[in-house]
Amino acid sequence: MRISADLARCEGHGLCVDAAPEVFDLDDDAVVVVTRAVVPPEFVRKAESAARLCPVAALHLEA
Repeated sequence: MRISADLARCEGHGLCVDAAPEVFDLDDDAVVVVTRAVVPPEFVRKAESAARLCPVAALHLEA
């Protein structure tokens, strides 16, 4: 699974980092950073949860 972020939509809520710190981080401007564009199988559920939690739908999953 691949995950990408629409940086223009990101408002820095950080819910993605809370849900999947192995996959996401926030930069100094509180914009999401995808640290693993290809999500390892052990983190797929966390990444999916993070995408659902994003209040501005800035995260996109691809099989």
